[in-house]
Amino acid sequence: MTIMQKVYWVIATLGNLIAINYMLNNTGLFPSLVLMFTLFYTVIGYFDIFHSRHTLNRLYPVVAYLRYFLESYRVEIQQYFIANDTEETPFNREQRSLVYQRAKNVRDTIAFGTQRDLLEDNYLSLWQSLHPKEIQDTAKRVQIGGPDCLKPYQASYFNISAMSFGSLSANAIESLNLGALKAGCYHNTGEGGVSPYHLKHQGDIVWQLGSGLFGCRDEDGNFNPDTFRAMATRPQIKMIEIKLSQGAKPGHGGVLPKAKITDEIAAIRHVPKDRDCVSPAVNPECTTPKALLNFVKKLRELSEGKPIGFKLCVGNPVEFLGLCKAMIETGITPDFITVDGAEGGTGAAPVEFTNRLGMMCLEAVYFVHNALVGAGLRDKIKIIASGKTASSFDLLAKIAMGADTVNAARTMMMSLGCIQSRHCNTNMCPTGIATQDPARSKAINVSDKSERVKNYHKNTLNSFFELVGSMGLDSPEKLQPHMLKRRTPYGLLMSVGSLIEPLKENDLTSENQISGPWNHWWSMAQTEDFYSEDVYILSPAELSRTHKQG
Repeated sequence: MTIMQKVYWVIATLGNLIAINYMLNNTGLFPSLVLMFTLFYTVIGYFDIFHSRHTLNRLYPVVAYLRYFLESYRVEIQQYFIANDTEETPFNREQRSLVYQRAKNVRDTIAFGTQRDLLEDNYLSLWQSLHPKEIQDTAKRVQIGGPDCLKPYQASYFNISAMSFGSLSANAIESLNLGALKAGCYHNTGEGGVSPYHLKHQGDIVWQLGSGLFGCRDEDGNFNPDTFRAMATRPQIKMIEIKLSQGAKPGHGGVLPKAKITDEIAAIRHVPKDRDCVSPAVNPECTTPKALLNFVKKLRELSEGKPIGFKLCVGNPVEFLGLCKAMIETGITPDFITVDGAEGGTGAAPVEFTNRLGMMCLEAVYFVHNALVGAGLRDKIKIIASGKTASSFDLLAKIAMGADTVNAARTMMMSLGCIQSRHCNTNMCPTGIATQDPARSKAINVSDKSERVKNYHKNTLNSFFELVGSMGLDSPEKLQPHMLKRRTPYGLLMSVGSLIEPLKENDLTSENQISGPWNHWWSMAQTEDFYSEDVYILSPAELSRTHKQG
């Protein structure tokens, strides 16, 4: 027997006899409490040893529950008492504090110097100029809309990324949308469709169409053009985004746990309440590159010329290049492409999909930018980057790598009060943000929280423009990948992207063959099917560059 099993039998026999004798020979409340304790211990321990399905309970009766109790608060204990300011993931204390401070409009400076290891491998930094400049107001917006767009949109450099009603509570959605109105940015609906809470405060909306086609599907789950047209032509809907995949779970449909599906959400999405709402992994309207582009054209016509784009997490490079080929063949181009990084967030996803699939945001944005340049399409298409943006430097890094604007989701939630408890998939969010529990969500004051969204957006953008100016630039459009510096394992600095062959205009379509992986990927790309075998063997870029220079 284990020690705790022996302790149990001692308490169950000798302990109970002593407690009974003590109570018979003494008066008062305490003797009764002692007997109640020993009897309670005996009953619970008996169940654990003889009936429990858990090995720990059988071997360590009663006290095993202490482990379960402490384990249930492990995240909070680690966050409050153990982790330092720079080691938590996905957002450390330094990043979260910065968001909270900017959202509350309080001091966001630090004292005594950096806590970061500036010689850490892959540490990113910038070189400043001795002649800082000021960014003019005319350079603080980005126009989204290609040659076929009739209603281009002037977007902020920083916007609210896709978060669905269902994943988030009604009050959280209202706060974000009212915050977007006050901040002058757009609010992406997420794949759950446009809800009354997105529309209530008249903030600019980007309507995301997921693979479930929520908000524009018929009773059989097929695309309904009439329903789409009725919503898409509303003045508040500024752009439409087709979701192909998400960085946190590429290759897997969106997941809304059944615990969070209310009658209202079931009605909005046209889904049952008795099981998890799992969207198809493949958008039924976008099964091939040409089918996707034809869907883009169809949505543009139905929406009366509004900007149409799609969102994806980049995987096999050949498949994205197949899209580029299809754009050239059909003459149909999206107005924007949202590139989601593998480090992006989600309300619920399988661990393996979150941890092991997809390109990270910076490398994916750099690839997409170069692919569009090489195909001669970059001037027609804007790139929106999405994936873990907390500070103005995060914003700058993505734009330097090729993005035109940036979306943020989790940090916008933090501006509402999210504490990174990681209970988004349980309906037990302690801040009332990622839950459908009315008792929790009603704690969110929409007016107050929308001010925090506005403050975070404003203060982050102000810092971003100041950071760009510190480099001697008068416009974010002048940022280039080589301006980002990365610390190598040898302790030296290198320009980000310098070891990867950048493409020039029409390099992929010209008769002059380019060397390296681009040529292989382009030759493998096809327009009638997304899938292509991943057969190119990647090798360290520094070796190929060394051989080329030698």
